Amino acid sequence: MTTGVNISLTGAGCRYDVMMASKSLLRRITEALGSLDIADAPMSRLDAARRLREAAEELEAAQVEAARKAGATWNEIGACYGLTKQGAQQRFRAARNQAKAGTAPPEGKKAGPPASPSA
Repeated sequence: MTTGVNISLTGAGCRYDVMMASKSLLRRITEALGSLDIADAPMSRLDAARRLREAAEELEAAQVEAARKAGATWNEIGACYGLTKQGAQQRFRAARNQAKAGTAPPEGKKAGPPASPSA
């Protein structure tokens, strides 16, 4: 058995990190669903729906990254979504870049074109 700095990304530590991140996101999804269920005003329901979508997108991106680290190919991920390899790479490009950089956008902020002002 050799020792060194290289560790398996599919090892227990990595799986634990993914599981804990998923639990946090699942908790946010559950809270957003609860808020959506009890909301009595259109803007409250809209806010809950937004929070639900954001948490679901983060969960999805985390699972794509976990699948990649576990050895899944972009062809396999694309097939899950009915996309080509290139389509999957494009869809999850932002998540891939953030994971490589070790950063995430501030909560509530999405990368992309600025919103146009409403008149």
